[in-house]
Amino acid sequence: MNDGGFQRCIRSVATIRVAALGALLLSSSPAPAQVVTSQVDNARSGADTTETILTPRNVSGSTFGHRFRIPADGDVYAAPLYLPGLVLGDGRTRDILFVATEHGSLFAWDADSATSAPLWSVSFVHPEAGVTAIPNRDLHCPFIRPEVCITSTPAIDRAAGTIYVLVRTREPGEGDAPRYVQRLHALDVARGKERAGSPVEIRATVPGRGDGARDGTIAFDPLHENPRASLLLTLGRLILTWASSCDVGPYHGWVMVYDAKTLAQAAVLSTSPDASQSGIWQSDTGPAADPEGRVFAITGNGRFDAASGGRDYGNSVLALSVRAAALHVDDYFAPFNQSMLDSVDGDLGSGGPVLAGGDVHGPRRVVFASKAGTLYALDPDHLGGFHAGADAANVQAFEDSDGEYGAPAYWDGHVFVQGSDAPLRDFALTRGRLATKPVAESGAHMPNPGATPTVSANGRRDGIVWMIQTKPFGGDDRPAVLLAYAAANVTRLLYSSEQNPQRDRAGIALRFTIPTVANGRVYVGTRGGVDVYGLIGDRGAPARK
Repeated sequence: MNDGGFQRCIRSVATIRVAALGALLLSSSPAPAQVVTSQVDNARSGADTTETILTPRNVSGSTFGHRFRIPADGDVYAAPLYLPGLVLGDGRTRDILFVATEHGSLFAWDADSATSAPLWSVSFVHPEAGVTAIPNRDLHCPFIRPEVCITSTPAIDRAAGTIYVLVRTREPGEGDAPRYVQRLHALDVARGKERAGSPVEIRATVPGRGDGARDGTIAFDPLHENPRASLLLTLGRLILTWASSCDVGPYHGWVMVYDAKTLAQAAVLSTSPDASQSGIWQSDTGPAADPEGRVFAITGNGRFDAASGGRDYGNSVLALSVRAAALHVDDYFAPFNQSMLDSVDGDLGSGGPVLAGGDVHGPRRVVFASKAGTLYALDPDHLGGFHAGADAANVQAFEDSDGEYGAPAYWDGHVFVQGSDAPLRDFALTRGRLATKPVAESGAHMPNPGATPTVSANGRRDGIVWMIQTKPFGGDDRPAVLLAYAAANVTRLLYSSEQNPQRDRAGIALRFTIPTVANGRVYVGTRGGVDVYGLIGDRGAPARK
């Protein structure tokens, strides 16, 4: 047997073992729910398979609705995170919801009851010392306003009892000029106290001659670099990524790696060291990681020259690894029309990657959709590179919507996609191939910008697809709308928070927000708070009158 045949044999055995393990996991009783990262897990599947309370039979306008509202001192763009059974510093045990705000606060709330005060809170701003959130006028961008401080969803290490938060502030500088700072904080989840060595200020330089270079060096700009994509914690490392605010430059795409225990910076990569842009924003979703720690991220507009020996990765899917204290691009995919996408502001990375499959339904695939509305499925071990004129044969790509601003969700062989001005669509993923015709689609079309779905299920049963209808581009303020569809048949709308608006209407919608579902509750971040939904008459506060 030659080397290629031997490797194929090994992969076949591994596939059988993965399939057997997947069957065991899907058939076993789910562990207690916890949501410690954006989109539930590092694969960014968006699927919580531990939900035993909410089912398609009891989620309806008569049995499910608004339970209470958690107040916040600023807008809640970061997805709320959830830890059950946490022992607090005073010895009490509570299910905790962590809420981060653009005003610069992190709150730990009782996740199950309407209480008047958080269990603990931390403020990262100190107005008396001139340390504040950044006014949106300083950023010359109206998308997040009136202030910007914590946008990216934090990450939690349950075993270490630590929550990691990336914070942006405006502080006194030299003379009358302000100083802009970004810091990574590590806090004890039980008390909200800073861990040893926390915080660290984000600083980085790389050799380059791109926009803003000085003496052959590109420096990280804490004002222009906007961290919208969620934090990623994998194999003891924190992965942070950046793009821009409204394409105000000069800016570059950045990926940085920090040791989760010491917060020491371990590696830095710019995705456009000899050009500009190529940011990783992904509509607030996160970079993904496989079990081996390979990181997958998608860049937006910018020059692409990697196929001709360059170092610039505009409109590209990147597979990254850390070796010898450096970040390496192990593989990439850039579509054949990447130059055209760049010319028309058609970011490939308007949405985030999902590692779908790798279970009884077949091998793993990187699934995502672009601002042009194209849905892609790639082999994570052979992303496809760049081929002028047409994409590689192993790349699936077909039109799905008017644009994608988020990420799909994956559950039990199905990929759920909610594009802009399109219906919710359910595509089957079988043996590594994504069906180009949906199994089913909802009757209603969701307006811009679409949504990132979350799936709740009890293993392979009782799947529900949850989404938030958020603020459209340039649109007027309006309430967020929580929607629930039956995952087995997405033509069936189970619930809308606008069916009974007097009782269930949510707060004012933000953009790109993602629902958190855990232990019979659905949490919706809005302007100035989090709206909490659950079964009518269950534990906690009475339904709103």
